Parts: sequence; structure tokens; C-alpha cells
Amino acid sequence: MLTAIVGINWGDEGKGRMVDLLSQQYDVVVRYQGGNNAGHTVVNERGRFILNLLPSGILRDETVNVMGVGMVIDVEHLFHEVERLREGGIAITPKHLKISDKATICMPYHKLLDILEEERLADKKFGSTRRGIAPVYADKYYKKSIRMGDLLTPEILREKLEGIVEWKNLTIANGYGHEPIKVDDMLDWLMQYGMAFKDYICDTTEYLNEAIAEDKNIMFEAQLGALRDIDYGIFPYTSSSSNISAYAPLGAGIPGKKLDQAIGIIKAYSSCVGEGPFTCELFGEAGDALREAGGEYGAATGRPRRVGGFDVIASRYGVETQGATSLALTKLDVLSYLKEIPVCVGYTYNGEALSRFPLGLKLQEAKPVYENLPGWNCDISGCRSFDALPREAQDYVKFIEEAVGCPIQYISVGAERDAYIQMF
Repeated sequence: MLTAIVGINWGDEGKGRMVDLLSQQYDVVVRYQGGNNAGHTVVNERGRFILNLLPSGILRDETVNVMGVGMVIDVEHLFHEVERLREGGIAITPKHLKISDKATICMPYHKLLDILEEERLADKKFGSTRRGIAPVYADKYYKKSIRMGDLLTPEILREKLEGIVEWKNLTIANGYGHEPIKVDDMLDWLMQYGMAFKDYICDTTEYLNEAIAEDKNIMFEAQLGALRDIDYGIFPYTSSSSNISAYAPLGAGIPGKKLDQAIGIIKAYSSCVGEGPFTCELFGEAGDALREAGGEYGAATGRPRRVGGFDVIASRYGVETQGATSLALTKLDVLSYLKEIPVCVGYTYNGEALSRFPLGLKLQEAKPVYENLPGWNCDISGCRSFDALPREAQDYVKFIEEAVGCPIQYISVGAERDAYIQMF
């Protein structure tokens, strides 16, 4: 079984929590795109863990985890992330973690360029996490990047770096007026942090093909959501990679394979980190209360997330874009404080009702159409069956299912591993 776990909206839907839960059914978990610009928070019997680069299956000793071809890896961040997990009692070995030799390394100069450009843009900035993601993906397509496999041939690293550093300084020093970067500094950084993973680097395409031949179950884990996809998201307020399910086999390293299913992760309300249109956004006391109830602060950055009611138009688009075969509805318990639940049921643009998710100017100027649904106003965190939920909570779930046109398979009613309801 080849299954993608993907975000339906702006990201931060709770994919890490669901991957950790569902990974017990899978032999291999693969991250197939992105870098450390977003975080997955997982709570289990061992504690609370924030994962930025490592697949969420890393918290299960019996699961093999793969960092795929489509990822961009800041090896310094990975080094410290692994250290923190080991301190928490998580064993990480080359048997447990495999890193694609084709994955791209996010270098210190990528982070520097990200920061310099955001500062240049000032109030026109894109809301980057300043972790070098756009610059490193740009270099990948320029074919001027260092890959994890290059660490296996350190004798040619200096020569490769010399050409790249000379080219980079044309922008860093001559363009932005910053102090030039040095080859020795970059080489030292790679030796200090990158070489720690020398034994983890391998041909993950070969490994994954062998796993499929052995009929193993493989899960593909995405970062962020459909509305942050580089092609189908709210451009230019997107990530710099493709996080849709169709890209999963490519980013994992097995482009000839096809998915069996795509489970879309969707939150019971909306949240968004960064700049750009967010039509359903709630402000004032309503927004503050929802943010605090949901603990809506970025796992990677700590930034307060923008919040809003469940967005029917955006969610329907995300389900379609991701090709979701079923959904996992997360954070339903967060809404328990509300007597009435605000839901964004549509958009208008210049007085015209929009039935589909718009892009460009229409999205920039779209206005939300809100309706209130009855709340249940009681604690549901102990519910373990659909019938145990209050009638109003059941009706809310059915409303979402019908509104987006996709069956809900799982309902999360808490952060703990067992705090969920399985519908089928």
C-alpha cells in the first residue's frame, strides 16, 4: 500500500500527529519535499516532539524513515534535531533513517540570501521563514547545488564549492553589499555537520523499490498544504516545492510508482502562517480566542498564526488539488469552547458570489461569507466513537464532509496518540 498524507489548506493541519498515529500500519515513512521551514508537532507516551526535517515515523522504533530526493536538508539543523530526539530517548541509526544521496543541502549562504532579500523587500516581503528554502530550490534548478551524495566524495567538494561560492558572492557581496562568504567556512560547516550523516546516505530509490517488491506498506509525508504548493498554491505566497500528492512518488525517488490512496489532513477551523490572502481570517477577540484555544503558534518559528473559521471554498479546492480519497479532521476538540461556530461558507468579489477558489486579484480582494453553526460547548476529548460525540459535533462533521465532497475517515479530538475516532 502506497499512501500519501497531505495537507488540504495552508499547512499546520496536524499532519505530524496523524502520521505518527497511522505510521503503526506502515513499514516505511518518507518525507518527499521541503526543508525545515515548517514543523510537525507530535505528542505521544514519550513526550512532545517538534520535527522539522525528520519524517514523523522516526518516533516508532520499528519504522524505517526516508528523507527523499525532493527534500532540501540543512544538515546543521538536522544534526541538532537528531540530538534533541536522542536526548528524548529516540534511537536513530542508519537502519532507522535513510537519506537520499540526491537530496539537496541547504547551505548557510542560502539562509543568508533569504534574510537579505526579505529585508530588501521590507513591507512587500513574502513572509519567508528565512531558512533558505527559496534560494536553495533556485540553486537546485540552476544546477549549482551541493547534494548529500557529494559528502561521500569529500576530495572533490572544495573544487565544487569554489565555483559556487565565487558565483554566490556576485550576489551577496556585489549585489546586497554584504561581506563575501568564504570557501573554507562552507567546507568546515559541511565537515562539522554533514559528515555526521555519511553512514545514513544511500540510494533510497533502490531501497524503496526493494521495499515495494517485498510488499511493504509505504507512507509519503508532505509538508505544508495545497495552498502553499509552488504551482497550485497562492503564488507567490507559497513554499518553493510541490507538496501535492501527485508529486509524492517523484519527490520520494520512485517516479514510476503510483499511489493507492491520499489521506488529506484538514483542520476543523483555519489557520495560516505568513503573508498573503487569507479570506476567512477572524480578527479581534474572536480571532484571539481561537488562536489561544488551538495553540496556534508556528512549530518552526513560534510566530502567531492567523486564524479563521472553517473555509469551505479553500478546503474544497484543496481536496480536489490533492486528489484526496479520504480525510482526517483534526482539532475538533478546540472548538468546544464555542456556543456558535463561525464557518466561512463562500466568497464574494465585487458583489459576485464565487463558487470556486480564486487566485490572483480576485483572491486578494475576495470577502468572506460567514454563517454560524450550533456549537456543542462541552469537552469531547474523551470521545472514542462517533456516536459518543454530541449531536452538534456530529452535525458539524457531516457538514464538512458534505461541503468538501470527501469522506472523513478519522477525527482527532486531542493531541495524544489515542485521542481520535475512526469512522471506517
